[in-house]
Amino acid sequence: MTAHIRTFSLAAGLALALAAPAEASELKFMTGPQGGSWIPLGGQLKDLWEKAIPGLAVQQSPGAGIANVRAIEEGKADIGFSNSISAVDAIAGKPPFNKPHHNVCNVATLYPQYYQLVVTADSGVNKIADLKGKSITTQQKGNTGELITRQLLEVNGISYADVKVSFVGYSDSVNQMKDGHAVAFGLNTAVPAGAIMDLAAARDIKLIDQSDSIDKMRKLNPGYKLITIPKNSYPKQDQDVQVIGFFTHIVVSCKLPGDEVYQMTKQIAANTQTLANIVKDIGKLDVKGMGADIGVPFHPGAAKFYKEAGLDVQTN
Repeated sequence: MTAHIRTFSLAAGLALALAAPAEASELKFMTGPQGGSWIPLGGQLKDLWEKAIPGLAVQQSPGAGIANVRAIEEGKADIGFSNSISAVDAIAGKPPFNKPHHNVCNVATLYPQYYQLVVTADSGVNKIADLKGKSITTQQKGNTGELITRQLLEVNGISYADVKVSFVGYSDSVNQMKDGHAVAFGLNTAVPAGAIMDLAAARDIKLIDQSDSIDKMRKLNPGYKLITIPKNSYPKQDQDVQVIGFFTHIVVSCKLPGDEVYQMTKQIAANTQTLANIVKDIGKLDVKGMGADIGVPFHPGAAKFYKEAGLDVQTN
């Protein structure tokens, strides 16, 4: 299948960006919340990039899918993990973003993200509508997981006013579930999620199927997909579970030098098996998958790498 890649910039800007000489620089890299996969994955990428690019120093800090995109647009970060649905909304200026974002460029798609709604087995919750009147926990506002929690509730006729909700990190969410202060935990991350495995070691759990919400969710954002958490991903999970999904990818400031981003992209492609030690799905990644068009413009340096790899790259 041919990958179509789009880049923003005039031809002159492209030439200047790609011709820029490599210089020592310090880049700010926003990853994810404590307890998720983005922090250790960011650490792996930091090591790979610093070894491959002379003089490069990467300063890593926690972040979140929506917050990372905003920070890059505002010049507060240079690199960040993003979720495809959030980046598409940012480019278009759709909520939760208040204006079109023009300084956010794609580098590479990495792996699918799974929105996971886990409940205690004795909660009596079998579908999303059953959450009305219950205590739930989800990620802090600014996280894509929180946005999806709110949207899933809303398409099932429930608002935050109808539940008792805590906006906290993974560790606090797990503790609330263990202590019986919450019956449901909504998060988006890779499978298996370390936080859910931690919870499953203390309490019997089950995952809520989301297949009956996909049509309404796609009306909110066409980037949502229905993907499957395979059975036995978690203790006592004896059936596949269908959930809302999308893609994790890396975005950068469109102002970064082309040769720097070219090398970053090249290192991802050359080290997928190393990165798979953190997120298993990256082990299946190839260059075509990295360069798939997900509706976010590619940085010229990344586009140069994909062209050299033989992909049919289109620019505008």
